[in-house]
Order: sequence, then structure tokens, then C-alpha cells
Amino acid sequence: MSITNGWFSEVEAMWPGQKFSLQVEKVLFHEKSDFQDVLVFQSATYGKVLVLDGVIQVTERDEFAYQEMLTHIPCFAHPHPKRVLIVGGGDGGILREVARHACVENIDMCEIDPMVCDVSKKFEFSTATAFGDPRLRLVHEDAAEFVKREGNGQYDVIIVDSSDPVGPAETLFKPEFFLSMKNALSPGGIVATQGECLWLHLKLIRGVLESCASTFTSLEYAFTTMPTYPSGQIGFVVGSTAERDLSTPAREPDAAMAQDLRYYSPAVHRSAFVLPAFAEREVSAVRKRFS
Repeated sequence: MSITNGWFSEVEAMWPGQKFSLQVEKVLFHEKSDFQDVLVFQSATYGKVLVLDGVIQVTERDEFAYQEMLTHIPCFAHPHPKRVLIVGGGDGGILREVARHACVENIDMCEIDPMVCDVSKKFEFSTATAFGDPRLRLVHEDAAEFVKREGNGQYDVIIVDSSDPVGPAETLFKPEFFLSMKNALSPGGIVATQGECLWLHLKLIRGVLESCASTFTSLEYAFTTMPTYPSGQIGFVVGSTAERDLSTPAREPDAAMAQDLRYYSPAVHRSAFVLPAFAEREVSAVRKRFS
């Protein structure tokens, strides 16, 4: 456990030479599941924190910046999503945001590690509020196998909330998985996946986009700010089987939903696709944009 003198520091996984640290008030949980090391602690300034294999996944202070953007970009880019698949997302944050969409009739969620769901509910994370939604079917198995078996062109939106491409999440970044997701989409469906950091993983991002170029008709990269993720930024690979302007919402939140959202708005949706110049030069060569 990477806690020394009352401070948690991340394990240097995919960002060698730098670390992010949080002051710990109390360790609430620490066990190894069948898949990974799971740590929960109460921090001094970021609320409860969920850590998997030494890497911060959720803090209650800033989680909404990631959950809202990864969910609402694909869900609002689609004119009327009825069936949604969530891959990963065991903390429940993506589920919470998908559940805000009244037009969604069915939510399938495939999280390989039940311990992540269990501790998120047990310690009452701000993300874990929608596990009782009657539209939800939660299964614990390998997502690559689940998508192959259950897809059959039924999902309007697929959201992949994965950890980094090491350990149990490695298969979720492979071209074969993106092809399986395409086959699982309904006509005009949209996929959005965790897409790593522009400051640290630009070559990886370009490689993922290149590998998906023949799979999706529309293909984009967007990002959000995220204080507790490496370099304060995380991105999303967004693809569709139709010629679709993914950077422009097809719908907008109603007044009640907009009041509850803390990061996402239609304006922020559009701006998320405007990349800094160094990233634009890399991404523009491989994305597939329609407007």
C-alpha cells in the first residue's frame, strides 16, 4: 500500500517520473480481489477515494468531471438512446449519469470485478446512487466475451469506463474489442471509451484512433479536466457507425437535469472537441469528422 507518513502516492504505472499524492485521514478498506488491489480511504480534502492497483479511480471531490463528460457526450450526441451498455464503471458513476436520461429504457452494465461495486456501495460513494435503478442489469464477467455474446446490434450507446490498458483492462483497448462493440451497436449507434491523457499518451491515443479508423464511420477525440488524474486531464475516444457530428449535441438537458449537472453543458460538449495545437496536429490526421 503506497501510504507513507499519512500521504497516499500513486504507483508510477503509465506516467514514469511523476506522482500525485493525497493526504490520508483514514484507510477504510484494503483487500486484493480476484483481479486487482482495491483500496478505499478518506482523504483530507478530496472526500473518499477509490484506488485500483495503486492508481486513483475516483475521488468524491472531482469525479463528476469525468462521469458527466464520458456519459453525456455520447448520450446527448445520440438523438434518442434507448439501450445503453456500460463496460466497467464499477464505482457506479457512469450508471448514475446514464440513469438521468429518461429516454433510456434498458441499461446493461458489465463490470468484471464485483468487489469494486461492493465497496462503492458499502462506503456510500457519491457515484454509487443508481444501482437500484429498475432499468439496470448488472453482470460480472469479462466484457470482451460479454459484448461478443450479447451485442447483436442492440445498443444505441456503449460507454467504456475502463482503467488504464494494463491488467484486467488491457483487452478493452485492442482493435478486436472495438470491432465487437461496432457489431453490438444499433444503426447510428455511438461508442465512447476512456481515452488516456494528451500530455502523457499522445502516441497511444493516435494508435487507438488509427486502429479504429476502419471500424467507425465517425471518429473523434474529446477531453475533460480532472485534477486527480495524471497531468489533470483525461480524454475520450468517441465513434459512431453513422456520419454524425459527434461534437454537437443532438439533444440538450432539460431544465431539471441541467440544474443537477456540475460540469457538462451543451457548450462544454462542443468545446471538449477543441484540442490544443500540439494534440490537434496528431489527432486531426486520424480522426473522421463530419459537420
